[in-house]
Amino acid sequence: MPAFFPYWVVVLHFLNIFLMFLLFRSGLEVLSAFPKLYWHDDCPPGREWLRLSKKMYGADSRRPWTSLDEEESWSPVVALPGRKNLGLGRHWHFMTVQFWILTGAVYVGLVVATGYWHYLVPTRWGLVPDSINSIGTYLRFEIPPKIPGQPFEPAQKLAYFVVIFLLAPFQIATGAAMSPSLLARLPWYGTLFGGKQGARSLHFLGMCAFASFIVVHVFLVVVHGLPEELAAIVLGDAGADRRLALGVGLSGLLAIVVFHVVITWFSLRYRRRTQRLLGRMVDPMEKVLSRTASSHQAYRQQDISPYHRVNGYPPPGQEYAAMAVDDFRDYRLMVGGLVGRPLSLSLQDLRALGDQHQVTKHNCIQGWTAVAEWAGVPLARLVAEAGPQEAARYLVFYALDDKGLTEGEGRYGFFYETIPIHLATAPQTILALDMNGAPLPIEHGAPVRLRVETQLGFKMVKWIAAIEFVAGVEDIGMGMGGWREDQQYYARAAGI
Repeated sequence: MPAFFPYWVVVLHFLNIFLMFLLFRSGLEVLSAFPKLYWHDDCPPGREWLRLSKKMYGADSRRPWTSLDEEESWSPVVALPGRKNLGLGRHWHFMTVQFWILTGAVYVGLVVATGYWHYLVPTRWGLVPDSINSIGTYLRFEIPPKIPGQPFEPAQKLAYFVVIFLLAPFQIATGAAMSPSLLARLPWYGTLFGGKQGARSLHFLGMCAFASFIVVHVFLVVVHGLPEELAAIVLGDAGADRRLALGVGLSGLLAIVVFHVVITWFSLRYRRRTQRLLGRMVDPMEKVLSRTASSHQAYRQQDISPYHRVNGYPPPGQEYAAMAVDDFRDYRLMVGGLVGRPLSLSLQDLRALGDQHQVTKHNCIQGWTAVAEWAGVPLARLVAEAGPQEAARYLVFYALDDKGLTEGEGRYGFFYETIPIHLATAPQTILALDMNGAPLPIEHGAPVRLRVETQLGFKMVKWIAAIEFVAGVEDIGMGMGGWREDQQYYARAAGI
């Protein structure tokens, strides 16, 4: 049987604290983009079970609004990095979660290998009533006795078991159930949690459970005797020098605080550097998901959401308005770049290339979802028609909307996005011309929008004007792979 606190427990305990605070703060940044929680994937406005915002929008609102209007700007004191930086918050969150899972895997491996599991895993059902008795003892302001031959009393042991072997895997499972690539490949997985919104709500509640555990855990450390407990936790020996333990413990906590101050300042001051640095650790995971997952979605007509949010205002120019009034009869989709046959296609030409219907779930990067029926041209048909050259590796989609006019907030330029050619030829990647049995509405991207069902919504360009086949994206825009990547520091791949 190992010592009560072997050094590997001390080290991994500190690493877990370090990583958990990164996850908390970056998770709050992600939540601030859509601070509303639902139990159903339709996300009807006003029907959320929790709203962490004063903003109120309704499906029948007289004033046009988009989901970006629901975003909150939370303080960098609580969110990492704060101030409406969803892209960077996601980078921090997904970078951290990889190390948190690795730390947990190492911990569990050592727990099993060293026999430490005897301290953590209940071996009899009687531990449950014993834990209830222990809690009652605490409520009488007394300290319950430890389990004979073990370092914990029953409630402690049961709590550690739940947190390590149940709550942590639960957080990983619910986090995975929010990935559009995973949900598109395995639609049944999301149903285990009531859909993506159910998983999102459960993930939030899991975070609250972790936070509550930390508060109670720290309180009990104080109750049980701070000097001895601190010496055991920090130095692995309850009888060690308590002044040294206090100094090391406070230094470790101070280091965590300083680290958070520095990375928050750095992230807000050097956003592009932060995007590039964290992207080196996050992008490979997203690319693997994007490449290996193909969409197998087949929702039913009755699953279609009664209300489907929009993200972004339509192009305000007179040219677009004139086309819309004339039902886009003069519209032409220009296709060029590294192709054997440049194309100029009307809506009628596009419809002649094929017709594919699919009922799929839209996953916005902010967090909301909705199910709709989309119909249009399989993009693979257009790719074949254009005949891409061997050097062509990406497709660039140029939109008609000038974000400097429709979005503002210091951002500018006409919207564009890129996808690798393997996504362009995926089975459920289409150029949508219809939505829910009718021509595509203006607010949802008329006359043509992209649907890539394994990706987040920002990749699905609306109001498409042209498509270009290119060898790389480094010379397009600011070179990060898309308008959101350029100006909001999103990841290039969008599978999680």
